[in-house]
Amino acid sequence: MRQQLPRVPKDRIGVIIGAKGETSRAIHKAAGCKDFIIDSDTGDVDVVWGDVGSYDPVKAMKLPDVVKAIGRGMAPKAAISLLDDDHFFELVDLRDYVGKRSNQQRRIRARIIGRQGRIRKLIEQLTQTQISIYNSTVVLVGEESGLFAARQAIEMLAGGSEHGTVLGYLERDRKRARLDSKSLDAHQERATKAKPSAAFDTLVPGLADVSQRRQRRMKASQVDPEDEDAVSEMMVLADDERIQWEEE
Repeated sequence: MRQQLPRVPKDRIGVIIGAKGETSRAIHKAAGCKDFIIDSDTGDVDVVWGDVGSYDPVKAMKLPDVVKAIGRGMAPKAAISLLDDDHFFELVDLRDYVGKRSNQQRRIRARIIGRQGRIRKLIEQLTQTQISIYNSTVVLVGEESGLFAARQAIEMLAGGSEHGTVLGYLERDRKRARLDSKSLDAHQERATKAKPSAAFDTLVPGLADVSQRRQRRMKASQVDPEDEDAVSEMMVLADDERIQWEEE
């Protein structure tokens, strides 16, 4: 099956091909496709998949995002990580906030990047994502937990929020995520902690023996009468069991 992928801008064709075709081979191998074809003149990209069952359909679904991310300025290594099950892709179009005015787009890009790239680096660190800004678009790659917060931060900046407000939001979100993680770990630890079953039995003399006999009777009542081995095992008396014969 042949599938057409998003076209790569001409100034990014060399990046997706890589030195001596290194990047295209890496994508080919990571996706598990039969063939990965890039037109070095137009930027058109096609992929050929093998027979059904010979490739991962999830990777086939994610591969267009890999090409789109590289075409929008993302480093190839980060873009290829999208093929992992726990990595996802988000794209924010700045034109949705400032229209097609190039001077306004430059202003928003500058706010997102910050002086010497500080704001973008802080967003990446606080959300464990990778961010690429290309023309009027912002591409984000990362795990789902941090990706939502990173997109919110970009949209807040594009909408006019101050840097301090955005970074404060990200700090609160990170603290909340840590608390949720600790709460989940504590819950799992309590759930798996063994409960001492004999703690109460030892307080009352003979109670443990009675409990064992009751368990044996319950087990015996569940024996399949057609199962001769199970019936024979049930008939074997324990050390504390006796049979008494009485006449009525």
